[in-house]
Amino acid sequence: MSMKVEKTTIPDVLILTPKVFDDERGFFLESYNQNIFKNVGISLDFVQDNHSKSSQGVIRGLHFQKKNPQGKLVRCIQGEILDVMIDIRTDSHTFGQYLAVKLNQENKKQVWIPPGLAHGFSVLSETAETLYKVTEFYNHQDEAGIHWNDPELAIDWQVEEPRVSQRDQNLPLFQDIREKIMAIK
Repeated sequence: MSMKVEKTTIPDVLILTPKVFDDERGFFLESYNQNIFKNVGISLDFVQDNHSKSSQGVIRGLHFQKKNPQGKLVRCIQGEILDVMIDIRTDSHTFGQYLAVKLNQENKKQVWIPPGLAHGFSVLSETAETLYKVTEFYNHQDEAGIHWNDPELAIDWQVEEPRVSQRDQNLPLFQDIREKIMAIK
């Protein structure tokens, strides 16, 4: 297998580290191979690729889609991010728990976030470019989120001066949407 696969504390969330072929010319790696992904249990089809560039201290998230949840395959190709996901699957024993993983251009790790998790990230380097594949199309009417600085979740975003969009500043706390999440299922 040309990829190391690590299980995490949240079921179905996987950290994937590709085999990197380095030489004096640079490097080569497979970031996605359908056969390998199917062998580790990721068999959903990806329908859209997203690419973002953000400055240091930016926090994006915590976002999810209510009725059409997206699975995401996230990697950072330039700089470093702290990728954060919260399990909002009501039937999961880790419901309400979060996991944070550092992704950067050096470790070349990527994280598989299955449908049913809220997602966000903070930028730890001067800038960062993030690529992620998703299993459902973005739908503005279906979008929801959790406030990035929720005291119940107590996420350490590892940034000193957070820069958060007005939209994300206005997202509700987890306790305020818990019942709505439970009703979606």
